[in-house]
Amino acid sequence: MTRLMINLNADLGESFGAWHMGDDPALLQVINSANIACGFHAGDPTIMRQTVRLAKKNGVSIGAHPSFPDLQGFGRRLIHMSTSDLEATILYQVGALQAMAAAEGTRVTHVKPHGALNNLACADAAVAATVVRALQSVEPKLILLAPAHSELVKAAQAAELPVRHEIFADRAYLDDGQLMPRSQAGAVLHDPQQCVEHVMKMLKAQAIVTASGHHLPTRIDSICLHGDGPQATASARLIRQKLMDENYDLIPLDRLPN
Repeated sequence: MTRLMINLNADLGESFGAWHMGDDPALLQVINSANIACGFHAGDPTIMRQTVRLAKKNGVSIGAHPSFPDLQGFGRRLIHMSTSDLEATILYQVGALQAMAAAEGTRVTHVKPHGALNNLACADAAVAATVVRALQSVEPKLILLAPAHSELVKAAQAAELPVRHEIFADRAYLDDGQLMPRSQAGAVLHDPQQCVEHVMKMLKAQAIVTASGHHLPTRIDSICLHGDGPQATASARLIRQKLMDENYDLIPLDRLPN
C-alpha cells in the first residue's frame, strides 16, 4: 500500500522575556515544522535563537512567523499599514530569524504569516500579493505556508512561489473558507479527540469542512496546531498517532513534493 505524506506544524517561540507560553520542547518532539515568532507579536532574540536550536536538534524544519507589530495584542489585532511599510515589516522579521538560523548552522525554509496578518492576507488579494512580494525579494525558494483555499495560495501560485496548503486542527471554519473569529463560540477546538476528528474529516474529504458541514475541496499538505493552547501537546501527539495509523508519513515541510 502506498504511504501518503503529510506535515504537522505548530507556532512556537512565543514566550517573551520572563513570560512563558506553551511547551515548545515537548511539541518539537512531535511536529515536523516550526513557525517561530520573530519578535513582533511574541518572542525575543534569545527565545528565537533557543527555539531555532531546539528545532535543529529535533530535525524540525524552521519557518519564520511574521506578524503585524503588535506585542500587546499578540498580533491578533488588525493594523492598517501602507504596502511599503508592511513589506518592510515582513522583511525585517524574516531576516532576523534567518540570522539566528545561520548562527546555529541551519536555515529558514518557509514563512507563515501570523494572526491578523494571516487572516487579512487570506481574504485580501492586495495584502496577499505584498506578502508574496516580500518573500520573493528575500529568497525566491522560500516556501509560503498558507491556509488552504485562500488569497495567499492564489498569490503564491500566480508568482510561482513555492506554496504548501495548510488546514487547522484546532479552529472551526466559516463557509467562505476563512477561520471562524475567536470571539464566536466554537471557534477554537480545545478537546484533543475533537481536533483529531476535525483533521481526519478534512483529510478524507480532501476539503475544508466548515462548521455548517459545507465542503470546500482543496489540496492539503500540512496540519497546523497552535502551540499556545493548554492541550496543544496532547492534541499533537494524538493527531500524529492517528495519522501514522492511517498510513501517513510525517515529514518536514521542505521535503514535501511540489
